[in-house]
Amino acid sequence: MPDSFPPPTHNPAVLDFLSSRRSNLAKAMAEPGPTAEQLGAILQIGVRVPDHRKLAPWTLTVFQGSARDDFGKVIAAAYQADNPDHPEDRVAFEASRFLRAPLVIAVISTPKACVRGTPVWEQQLSAAAVCMNLCLAAQASGFGAQWLTEWYAYDARIEAALNMAEGDKIAGFVYIGTPTQKASARERPDLTHVVTYA
Repeated sequence: MPDSFPPPTHNPAVLDFLSSRRSNLAKAMAEPGPTAEQLGAILQIGVRVPDHRKLAPWTLTVFQGSARDDFGKVIAAAYQADNPDHPEDRVAFEASRFLRAPLVIAVISTPKACVRGTPVWEQQLSAAAVCMNLCLAAQASGFGAQWLTEWYAYDARIEAALNMAEGDKIAGFVYIGTPTQKASARERPDLTHVVTYA
């Protein structure tokens, strides 16, 4: 007989957390962000996701401090190149994208060639799961979090600045900080419209 093991533990606190979870707006975040120790834990939980054949088909780039401003200049330059007639205040807005929160994590999908055939789609889904786990870990640590893409997640110049290879995609930017306003509730899907039973 197989060795016995304890059954999963019922955890109502986790269920309550998940049932009321709501994204915080990046524009409504402030200092402080996570400490180094807190960030380490958030990152560790972030990559604890389904990963068929243990390929780790993603990388994470953390932006803190002046790195946010530096990357904002890259975003602004790309925007201005495409929109030379737009006013300077709009260019400045683009430059401040990463300054909305004290911490931004870029999650990059990096599918691996796999002889045994883990589909690229499965690997990309794993990167999306990293984004969601980062949000959950940050919020469970007492911070606000929002998973965004926005136009620059699909721009080749931004991809080059992140040293992305062909086939890589930005799964999202996860903004983390101290919320300055309560996350507002929003209507959720009616299960009768999205769930069927075979």
